[in-house]
Amino acid sequence: MTRPQGSAARELGLKRGEFDLAVRLGRIRTVAAPDGGLRRVPREEIDRIREAEGFPDALREQVRVVGTAQGASIMDIPSSRFTRLARAGLLRPAKFYVNRYRTVVWLYLAEELREFARSEVHAPLLTGRAPAEMRVRIAAGEDLRPRTWRARHAGYLLGQCGDPWERAAAITTFLDADLLAEMVESPRERTHLLRLRPHESWYGAPDSPTAQVVERILVADGPDEISWLRTHLLMSLDKARRLRPAPPLTAQRPALNGPRTPEDPTRPENFTIPAPAEPARSLWGRLLGRRG
Repeated sequence: MTRPQGSAARELGLKRGEFDLAVRLGRIRTVAAPDGGLRRVPREEIDRIREAEGFPDALREQVRVVGTAQGASIMDIPSSRFTRLARAGLLRPAKFYVNRYRTVVWLYLAEELREFARSEVHAPLLTGRAPAEMRVRIAAGEDLRPRTWRARHAGYLLGQCGDPWERAAAITTFLDADLLAEMVESPRERTHLLRLRPHESWYGAPDSPTAQVVERILVADGPDEISWLRTHLLMSLDKARRLRPAPPLTAQRPALNGPRTPEDPTRPENFTIPAPAEPARSLWGRLLGRRG
């Protein structure tokens, strides 16, 4: 027995935004709907969460997000230092929104910020002068917040994938249309990938100003990130073609008109988007002058 997501959110005492984030973070397990619609929540999953110690406050705290000012307060550092750490890829946004001025507002998990601040490894980053490499990169205008968000988002997208075609479709979320056309020359395969690409109306109409801003965040822009995506798209396509060919164009439903999103956080084995913020002993250690 399963429940619609809206009903599950109410039973768990969560606002819809809190529920959606909990799903992305793997706090709430969802399963595919029999009719192929929006994923659903098993009854036993709702019961498991409700019976957990500290419910519902503990669950809400796990998905509580904060902006720059509140995040800096949690970490007991100036907002300017918080922003530099985030731009350097050391603090990874959990979500974002576009305000009425079309400015991107990044939000972070309060729980992750507290863990970062408690770690002795990160203590030198919270006081004193920033590492030279970080200062140089920030001065040059580097901002890794979109990329670190994409890494988290990719894990969520790939977690829904049941076969290589779906994995390939998820990867195309982060590639621009011209590059996709160059890499996948077959109109039949491109149409199939676009049809399989996850869709949700989470940032408005496709041609809206908000959607245009979000599209710039979704599409990878770093050479190394694009190279990684290209490599893994080709690998997934190779497996997909050996599994089964894309259906003829006449047999395919048109792609949905709407933006793209994800739904379950478990990443497929050996399939991890490279995030510059993730490995504490590589990037963080390098910035601190330590060996990774």
